[in-house]
Amino acid sequence: MGTRKKVHAFVRVKPTDDFAHEMIRYGDDKRSIDIHLKKDIRRGVVNNQQTDWSFKLDRVLHDASQDLVYETVAKDVVSQALDGYNGTIMCYGQTGAGKTYTMTGATESYKHRGILPRALQQVFRMIEERPTHAITVRVSYLEIYNESLFDLLSTLPYVGPSVTPMTIVENPQGVFIKGLSVHLTSQEEDAFSLLFEGETNRIIASHTMNKNSSRSHCIFTIYLEAHSRTLSEEKYITSKINLVDLAGSERLGKSGSEGRVLKEATYINKSLSFLEQAIIALGDQKRDHIPFRQCKLTHALKDSLGGNCNMVLVTNIYGEAAQLEETLSSLRFASRMKLVTTEPAINEKYDAERMVKNLEKELALLKQELAIHDNLTNRTFVTYDPMDEIQIAEINSQVRRYLEGTLDEIDIINLRQIKEVFNQFRVVLSQQEQEVESTLRRKYTLIDRNDFAAISAVQKAGLVDVDGHLVGEPEGQNFGLGVAPFSTKPGKKAKSRKTFKEPLRPDTPPSKPVAFEEFKNEQGSEINRIFKENKSILNERRKRASETTQRINAIKREIDVTEEALNFQKSLREKQGKYENKGLMIIDEEEFLLILKLKDLKKQYRSEYQDLRDLRAEIQYCQHLVDQCRHRLLMEFDIWYNESFVIPEDMQMALKPGGSIRPGMVPVNRIVSLGEDDQDKFSQLQQRVLPEGPDSISFYNAKVKIEQKHNYLKTMMGLQQAHRK
Repeated sequence: MGTRKKVHAFVRVKPTDDFAHEMIRYGDDKRSIDIHLKKDIRRGVVNNQQTDWSFKLDRVLHDASQDLVYETVAKDVVSQALDGYNGTIMCYGQTGAGKTYTMTGATESYKHRGILPRALQQVFRMIEERPTHAITVRVSYLEIYNESLFDLLSTLPYVGPSVTPMTIVENPQGVFIKGLSVHLTSQEEDAFSLLFEGETNRIIASHTMNKNSSRSHCIFTIYLEAHSRTLSEEKYITSKINLVDLAGSERLGKSGSEGRVLKEATYINKSLSFLEQAIIALGDQKRDHIPFRQCKLTHALKDSLGGNCNMVLVTNIYGEAAQLEETLSSLRFASRMKLVTTEPAINEKYDAERMVKNLEKELALLKQELAIHDNLTNRTFVTYDPMDEIQIAEINSQVRRYLEGTLDEIDIINLRQIKEVFNQFRVVLSQQEQEVESTLRRKYTLIDRNDFAAISAVQKAGLVDVDGHLVGEPEGQNFGLGVAPFSTKPGKKAKSRKTFKEPLRPDTPPSKPVAFEEFKNEQGSEINRIFKENKSILNERRKRASETTQRINAIKREIDVTEEALNFQKSLREKQGKYENKGLMIIDEEEFLLILKLKDLKKQYRSEYQDLRDLRAEIQYCQHLVDQCRHRLLMEFDIWYNESFVIPEDMQMALKPGGSIRPGMVPVNRIVSLGEDDQDKFSQLQQRVLPEGPDSISFYNAKVKIEQKHNYLKTMMGLQQAHRK
């Protein structure tokens, strides 16, 4: 279990031109804030009214930038979350004091983004720095409005409508919301898109204190799950980060709320009052019962208030004299929160299914070793020590001689030797497959039957028989072997093949496959050339990635063998007794060499895995280019085919500039195909000149996608309404 620690409480003061300097003063250490009120002379001479208050906090943030707020408040909580510690960051305060700005920020500006988008960015940055772990990220967005639960991400197309209302459920693992959608996200841009989608669905209203007052409590949760790629597969760590944006407390007289807004304010103040009661109970060490179930807010945050997590409170206040009563109330809440203690602990879990499989495998192995040992007790040369490189090389030599026929049989010694024999069979088989493929590639050109572009090139080169099959193509296979050497130019046509030319405007249009071949050789030759080049680069990257994956698997097998040998040496040393010299453990040379070898293998594994990650990124980019070229080629062909064979001649003049075609008469696919190059150039230019640098690309891309989606939905709704009218 972890050590107990106090909740961290920070105060952020909203900037104002009318700051109450005589009433609000900060300590020199920026950790205290003093409030002074003048006595009300209307109460008479005898007046016991309190006029001075002093609050001790972790930090007072006055005129602080969004960068400073995040570095001070949230950075450590997010960093520890990737080590398995839960975290909760909560924004509390009067309505209009800047809670949503602190938590979410201004979504239209990357510089002014808040804690939530910065936390997402930090999570994905740290994942990139941990190649030894496979980390999955999931997010959810919950809204509590008028004591009802709502999923802010339910508007996504792949989230089906919920038949039953969401409920709060408790189990030994903690509190979770039944019916709340949780979304897997593997990229920073996808996470931003989910955040912006949820923000557009939040309920807001306007009153005298705030034009865009949030009328609900919102909880954005980031779920993390990390599996080690180098250590045991059975144990893994989980954690979650709750980012809570509370609705602001209101004085109905100041906010001027009426009707629906008045009802919302009543629910908000009631839930915040219950939250304060729960905090007071948590701060009292003598209290056994904590009233978490009084409202949905405290119930949903039960395991995040005083639980096993790192908790931070950001109290937002005004610095104006007119709001001093609400400021005092918020500071009292922050002081009570500092009395609450938490006990952060790493959330380690075990995969029961993997544990059972590993134990069964180990049990079967021990039984086999005992059986062989019993049968071979009379053979003095039997050994159960781990095999060294020389012994492995000898087994490899025996396997090769056995396959060549120069060795009649391989003597069986023990179980480890049998396993290594089978392993070397696999190694030799893999090497022979690579040699055969390399020999074939030196003599022939391998062509995928599903690769339309490659088959077209071979047909133009005259490398097909009368039936249209590739020369040397085996029946029922997906690949054929061409006999043309590499020096043969793909674009050179055989003399026996004649170029097919159609009249300018034939009475009957040619079939699209025939016209497509003509288009690729003439009008679409440049696009077709780029398509082939991109596909060649893609295939080369895939081959390199496959080779790197094989090397990584080989290194991983060697790591497993080395760890097994090292564990055996350790157990042997423990059986023989421990040797110490001046308090230091003494190990033999063989165990020391195994430790060094294991260290080098893990370093090589990390290096190869980083190369594989880079190659996968290149493959993804190359695949995008190939798909884009293919789409452009087909689109340009469709336009060319319609203009050449489908559109009547009298319409050709109308399509030209200055013609009689009215807006809306040009086919949509023609409009879509125009300006693609300009759009690509604009996208590249945008990434270079963004004021906040390349790190802001994901933020702005997600913002643009969400805006385009909602503009599209608004347009479709307008069209439907116009159609009904």
